Amino acid sequence: MSWILRSHVVLDPLPADWRDQLARRLGTRPRRIGTWAELALHGARLCLDASQEEALPPGALLRVVGVHGPMGATRVVAEQARQGLPLPFTFMQSQPSQTLAALGQHLGWQGDARYVLSRNTPATLQLAQLECGPAGLLVGTVEEDRRTEWWRYTHR
Repeated sequence: MSWILRSHVVLDPLPADWRDQLARRLGTRPRRIGTWAELALHGARLCLDASQEEALPPGALLRVVGVHGPMGATRVVAEQARQGLPLPFTFMQSQPSQTLAALGQHLGWQGDARYVLSRNTPATLQLAQLECGPAGLLVGTVEEDRRTEWWRYTHR
């Protein structure tokens, strides 16, 4: 099966105002999600904008790939646990599933979304392409406070 790369977005290095850019695009600041989720949302939204899609179509697959995941939030959770503090929002921010939920909400989409911990992005992309149907795929790598890169593929 052949693929069309509809858009590709790389933020490396991150612009200093990337959070402000995201808030402007969404019309509001995302709440109760961590830095890693915000960065994923920013990259995914830019990628869909570049492919001239307001929402990810039903049936498309969504994959978020990372080597470290939301480590900043995980470190904060560990420190709060050592101090005996309550963990509700911080703990949730350390969960990749919360990122997937935020992406679904802000991309106007429901479907097959997964976080994949991997050092081999090309292999992860190849697997996702084998799994997806005609609506295609949105896949991105996210490394907290460092970079994000996203691809939007559809079938030819």
